Amino acid sequence: MERRRFLSKFISIAASGTVLSGFFKRTFARSPDYDPKGHYYGMGIQIDKCIGCGKCVEACKAENDVPKEPFFFRTWIERYVIKRDGEVTVQNIDPRIEQSKEVFSEGDILRSFFVPKLCNQCEKPPCVQVCPVGATFKTEDGVILVDDDRCIGCRYCIQACPYGARYLHPEKETADKCTFCYHRITKGMLPACVEVCPTQARIFGDVKSNASPLGRFKRMNKLHVLKPSLNTEPKVSYSGLDGEVR
Repeated sequence: MERRRFLSKFISIAASGTVLSGFFKRTFARSPDYDPKGHYYGMGIQIDKCIGCGKCVEACKAENDVPKEPFFFRTWIERYVIKRDGEVTVQNIDPRIEQSKEVFSEGDILRSFFVPKLCNQCEKPPCVQVCPVGATFKTEDGVILVDDDRCIGCRYCIQACPYGARYLHPEKETADKCTFCYHRITKGMLPACVEVCPTQARIFGDVKSNASPLGRFKRMNKLHVLKPSLNTEPKVSYSGLDGEVR
């Protein structure tokens, strides 16, 4: 974005004094009877069930108009290979191409597994803290969203995210990320990635409800989050997460 355009948009937003623009109503339209205070969303991921098929990635891109070229992601899958000598190799799985899983000889591999990743919808989101115009914000139901009308494309939030879950949209020139398919979940539907997973490796639900699928998942599994030392309090938790995952 040209410097003049950047500054012009910044000044316009700063002078408006509005908390949110019409973008929220247009893009994240909720069901008329939806009460955001009655929900607080999170996701669970079962590592041992993910087969690395990439259907979640493809569904996310189709549902949310994620640019195909350059190949950006709102959610992605990493393949971890732990060798017997302790070496760790991480490979991003690209659903566009057929990738060989026989990178190493069988005798060299101690274990391997797939790790789906996405925005962690942090309780203490660094991205919200650094945004100079309030374009990145947390909803009452716990989802981190980006208001395109207010975003000035400064990339501060992209740099602040410790999970690499944001990118600058090449056409809109605004920050983009996973929203748990907010336009779907506020109408009683599942996120696209959860709906298409053939092994039900992803569990979505209300963290406040012990009776929800997510509540049962949390009760029945020992859970971990990514980079716990950062104290961002992610609302995406994993069962079977290996200590080598970063």
